[in-house]
Amino acid sequence: MSDASLAISVVVPLFNEEQNVPILQAELAAALNGLDYEIIFVDDGSTDQTVRRIALDPRIRLVQFERNAGQSAAMYAGLQNVRGATAVLIDGDLQNDPADIRKLLAEIDRGADLVCGYRAQRKDTLVKRITSRVANFIRSRFTKDGVRDTGCTLKAMRRECISALLPFKGMHRFIPALIKGAGYRLVEVPVNHRPRKYGLSKYGLGNRALRATTDMFGVRWLLSRRLNYKFRDT
Repeated sequence: MSDASLAISVVVPLFNEEQNVPILQAELAAALNGLDYEIIFVDDGSTDQTVRRIALDPRIRLVQFERNAGQSAAMYAGLQNVRGATAVLIDGDLQNDPADIRKLLAEIDRGADLVCGYRAQRKDTLVKRITSRVANFIRSRFTKDGVRDTGCTLKAMRRECISALLPFKGMHRFIPALIKGAGYRLVEVPVNHRPRKYGLSKYGLGNRALRATTDMFGVRWLLSRRLNYKFRDT
């Protein structure tokens, strides 16, 4: 499979998802049937049988961390390894629906550079929905990305958008802000959200609000200092 003919690279961060990964792999194969694609599973230091449950074939690539490094690190590492013209991000816990990927790809075909899914009907606890809504409201207005649900991992982007991302803890919350801030066109589409069937959420509330607020100030500063220039036609 050559880079020139590859259309789609799907990046899946995984951490202790041994029960979910075989189901997800089958759903991805069905959703992507007929497309030129690869799936990049990024194992974020799993301590269970996650890696062994991945069925390897020519379309599957595996990136493994020595130890758990976090969601942002897994996403960034996966995106740095894509070979397709379009990169897709999707969670490994089955809460994102692979059937929605084609909806995102259709928006790329219509001219969007980044397509962000938003969970119209979330299947999370009331506390998680409320805290997420407040955090999204504050973040969206502070960074001016205009995105209503940055916590939804399901996204599609042209490969050139990846150059706008920076490797820092918490980056995954600011993918829309960084890419939009670099001048790319962003759209949102509603996507399905499913309740978690197996395992536990790996990224709890903890002191996430404090970290996200600090990150938000940093990203706002970075966007205000971004270089902006164009070459003169000769």
